[in-house]
Amino acid sequence: GITDPQKMVPVLLAFACSKTASFFGFGGVAAAMIFANIGAAYGTAKSGVGIASLGTLKPELVMKNIIPVVMAGVLGIYGLIVAVIITQSVSKDSYSAYDGYAHLTAGLCCGLSGLAAGIAIGIVGDAGVRAVGQNENLFVGLILILIFAEALGLYGLIVALILSQASESCTG
Repeated sequence: GITDPQKMVPVLLAFACSKTASFFGFGGVAAAMIFANIGAAYGTAKSGVGIASLGTLKPELVMKNIIPVVMAGVLGIYGLIVAVIITQSVSKDSYSAYDGYAHLTAGLCCGLSGLAAGIAIGIVGDAGVRAVGQNENLFVGLILILIFAEALGLYGLIVALILSQASESCTG
């Protein structure tokens, strides 16, 4: 055994290589994709219903008001970006528990932020495009609200990218 305290500190601080750590890393991949795409799908569907309703009364405004659908779709791309970055970092040989937890957290951060943003975009997009159908002067206000809703997903992407770069070497 190690009896010298100077030699014990590095051993205590070292992360062990774990065969199960990759489970958490791939959990982050799944979380990023699943939650971000649920948000994107909800945002697309909810705002799409409003656009369809708008199209029955003012079909000339449909293409102008397609923006919420595009913004919701971008949330799925955020999840894809994080999932690909995490997937490239997971390895079966030198992947520490720290790496697995960091990548799980990154995936959850991006995915759940995308889910929240998708819900906001869907609700605002649905009500907003219907309102624009009644009063076109509301369009700029709608776009501003949608930008702030999209920013929630962007914040999650930024933090996820930072977390995905966190790494700690492991021993044995």
